[in-house]
Amino acid sequence: MLPRHHDPIVAVATAPGRAAVGIVRASGRDLRALIDAICRQQLAPRRATYLSFADARGEPIDQGLAIHFPAPHSYTGEDVLELQAHGGPVVLQLLLARCLEVARETDPRTGAARVPGMRIAEPGEFTERAFLNDKLDLAQAEAVSDLIEASTEAAARSASRSLQGAFSREIERASEALVKLRTLVEATLDFPGEEIDFLDSADARGQLDAIVERIETVLTRARQGALLREGITVVLAGQPNVGKSSLLNALAGAELAIVTPIPGTTRDKVSQTIQIEGVPLHVIDTAGLRESAAVADEVEQIGIARSWAEIERADAVLFLRDLTREGEPTYDAGEAHIAARLQQLSTPHARLLHIHNKADVAPPPPGVFALSARTGLGIDALRRKLLELAGWHAEVSGSEGVFIARARHVQALQDALAHLLRGHELAHQHDPALDLLAEELRLAHNALGAITGVYTSDDLLGEIFSRFCIGK
Repeated sequence: MLPRHHDPIVAVATAPGRAAVGIVRASGRDLRALIDAICRQQLAPRRATYLSFADARGEPIDQGLAIHFPAPHSYTGEDVLELQAHGGPVVLQLLLARCLEVARETDPRTGAARVPGMRIAEPGEFTERAFLNDKLDLAQAEAVSDLIEASTEAAARSASRSLQGAFSREIERASEALVKLRTLVEATLDFPGEEIDFLDSADARGQLDAIVERIETVLTRARQGALLREGITVVLAGQPNVGKSSLLNALAGAELAIVTPIPGTTRDKVSQTIQIEGVPLHVIDTAGLRESAAVADEVEQIGIARSWAEIERADAVLFLRDLTREGEPTYDAGEAHIAARLQQLSTPHARLLHIHNKADVAPPPPGVFALSARTGLGIDALRRKLLELAGWHAEVSGSEGVFIARARHVQALQDALAHLLRGHELAHQHDPALDLLAEELRLAHNALGAITGVYTSDDLLGEIFSRFCIGK
């Protein structure tokens, strides 16, 4: 631990603003002096006690519940004190200030500070201490933040499963199998005189095949969990008045964007997060695309430039076409210009879907994806197509086995799988090099350990916990 991890910490643990209840939370090695000063009585462990919170003169700041969680049976593994008061910002700040005031006071018997070094907690520091004190592994700690930030019911349930250890247990089972195989391989390296066919007698190939299969299964589920957490960004692109705003409203089920027959009504992006089968889709309606030379309005030009910027960053682009205007020379020229530029911007990560709108007015040609944003015709099919573009697999994600995951988890699993597959190739050679196989297994094991925090840099920990809210 770094020196700062030994400091007692305190923070408001509830969201800013007014509420019925607010919580001030403190954590440290010994909080008896803080309890004596604020609560003026001993607290039974893990039992809520209704009392007055006292200021320096013994006058009540507020009345509420105090709960003491003695170490190690607490969220952080240290002594934890929670003061549950009325949720006014001023009340909570008074309680927070009183905790810091007590910390600076001196004990008349010893002359030492009553709670030496107490300070306001940094973002995520309570959960960071839970990780450092082995109350949570790193994947579970990240799930705490993911549960708080979940934007859909499916994401919240998946984050809860990860917090309960479902994801970590899958990683631990794979790690245990890897340790067993590594032990066999490295023991054989230590005793080269043993004239046995190790790969056959110990069924090393079979064990390795089973580990590869397990990691592939976990990776599939982790990718689904990452989709639940992150979702995908979908940009609606096309010329003015092709129905982009109407399509946004249809997908969202609400009148979010202004719809008029006037070209250039949408000047800036309009964003809305919707969910389809629990997957968040961040849909962005952009200004109608036209060649800059044809646009005299400076504001509209800025809107068009921003539209192209959003298209470049998108995970998927829906290129809307107007069936009622196809065949018009000016319109067709605009379509060709947009299509050419979209082709230039396409990347392996971007997905382009051509949508032909206003199918309720003009019959679509065969083989195209057609819908009507006005009547809702084809909207359900588009939702299914968006899930397909996102990589969502209902047969996997419909089960209770999906857990929330992050991009770093998916990358670590991919790294582990790559090392295992290289090890698989080595194991199936005519004269396998066991030292190289041992190294690939070690690297795969390290990649899995990075998920739960067995092998983790301080920089990574700082990056992860700095994104938490203060007080959590």
